[in-house]
Amino acid sequence: MVAGLRARWFQRRAREQCRSVPDKCRVYVIGDIHGCAELLSRILNFITADLKDRPIEEPWVVLLGDYVDRGLGSRVVLDILTTAPLPARCIPLRGNHEQMLLDFLVEPHRGIDWIRNGGLETLHSYGIDVRPLHSWGGYAEIAAALRARLPPLHLGFLERTMPRCEIGDYFFCHAGVRPGVPLKEQSDVDLLWIRDPFLSAKCDFGKMIVHGHTPVDQPSVLHNRINIDTGAYISGKLTCLILEDSRTTFVSTNSSRRDAWP
Repeated sequence: MVAGLRARWFQRRAREQCRSVPDKCRVYVIGDIHGCAELLSRILNFITADLKDRPIEEPWVVLLGDYVDRGLGSRVVLDILTTAPLPARCIPLRGNHEQMLLDFLVEPHRGIDWIRNGGLETLHSYGIDVRPLHSWGGYAEIAAALRARLPPLHLGFLERTMPRCEIGDYFFCHAGVRPGVPLKEQSDVDLLWIRDPFLSAKCDFGKMIVHGHTPVDQPSVLHNRINIDTGAYISGKLTCLILEDSRTTFVSTNSSRRDAWP
């Protein structure tokens, strides 16, 4: 185990439906990063070491979105994801915060919602002077500055993010799905933004939904969904879910809080 990380193994109850990924496949799923570059580096280092210790034919890294905002290192996070060698083939999903940033570049007048939800920290990470912002404007000027400062690699990465992916019996998205709607018909808006009625749903969605978006103290495992957003920018805990065969493992960066793991 890499220093600074803790692991927990989840044992499925016999009455629960067994979910699995394909043979010779291992999936590392990383929760909401929110500008926590150092925590991301620790998780990626763990994955690199784990693959060296336990090689497998088909390793994947699935990122659940929200790479930017709230934390102070959004630019560094995107540098890591676009220029550093990653330990396995990566599937970057889109979070609502990436969507807000992209919307701001196209329609600056919508920027107030993004700025109030962590966009200010992202602007600071790109060295943008935010003094032109005020209650009645300044968004067009700031959007132009961000377009000028945003490296093409970063913008390309953000634009290529996807709303969903499926591997084996698992369906991955940022926020969740709308109950009663087939997975193939889910809207991008719900996949990026939904909370209830998804969080309170008791139904089987056809596949196990793996998501973030709604912070929890520790990974939440229910019969129909797994939430791995452990509020990294507040808690210091960035969580990685490891799926192999029908086994489920959680690895988390350590937290100074006493309730990091029971």
